[in-house]
Amino acid sequence: MSTSQQPDPRDRPARLTVGVVGAGRVGPALAASLQLAGHRPVAVSGVSDASRRRAAQLLPDVPLMPPAEVLQRAELVLLTVPDDALPGLVEGLAETGAVRPGQLLVHTSGRYGAKVLDPALRAGALPLALHPAMTFTGTPVDVQRLAGCSFGVTAPEELRLAAEALVIEMGGEPEWIAEEMRPLYHAALALGANHLVTLVAQSMELLREAGVAAPDRMLGPLLGAALDNALRSGDAALTGPVARGDAGTVAAHVTELRRHAPQTVAGYLAMARATADRALAHGLLKPELAEDLLGVLANGTNGAEGDGR
Repeated sequence: MSTSQQPDPRDRPARLTVGVVGAGRVGPALAASLQLAGHRPVAVSGVSDASRRRAAQLLPDVPLMPPAEVLQRAELVLLTVPDDALPGLVEGLAETGAVRPGQLLVHTSGRYGAKVLDPALRAGALPLALHPAMTFTGTPVDVQRLAGCSFGVTAPEELRLAAEALVIEMGGEPEWIAEEMRPLYHAALALGANHLVTLVAQSMELLREAGVAAPDRMLGPLLGAALDNALRSGDAALTGPVARGDAGTVAAHVTELRRHAPQTVAGYLAMARATADRALAHGLLKPELAEDLLGVLANGTNGAEGDGR
């Protein structure tokens, strides 16, 4: 059996010093992942107590300093701030001379492509947009979740290989997104992931109201199967009273929601209408049953005392 020692990632050639501007949930996790690939985090900026704690947990012994000093120390800089703050941050860093020629500037916004980094590009930086399609907790588990995670990649063509290589080093799978498609790409992810959390939280609240002691245990297998079926089969996976055209059942749902959780009615009706449209288009909802169903959805409470047929 061979006793040769595996090479230390830190001994690999062309390793980069890494800085993080914005120690939210994403930046420290990405920097920690790059560290596992042999790169060296050297500086991080964070304002809130929570961001400083995250940095200390995921990047121990990496000093905290202002953004301009992070750029001064690092060859690869992760700009991991909220979407709305990103354009102003980039402009400010470029105008103050903090950006250095040849420096890799990476932002992780899903909304923006590489053009938001144009002020830094004019200062000589190399702009990359690398958005991980993952939800983050701000804890070490995020580093593990990056394995196999898709990244939305946008960069100048000459930097495409470098961008994709960084994603692969973090354990991710690069997916090229055209500059003009970034907002649509991000809307799709928000529609699926962010709204899913809202729907699941509302469902658990309603189950508790109905007397279910462990709504998470009840929903886990059901939602897991529904998600798996949807990813495999798309609209063909639709089930339930809307897809079946059970107008009386849907009307009863609306009545109960108005009584117990009126704040959920608008969302229920909107999703039921969207489900009905898709079920109709794919031949799952019979046209002769759709009229009554759509009437219930249009009127909100019409037929709410239906027989639940």
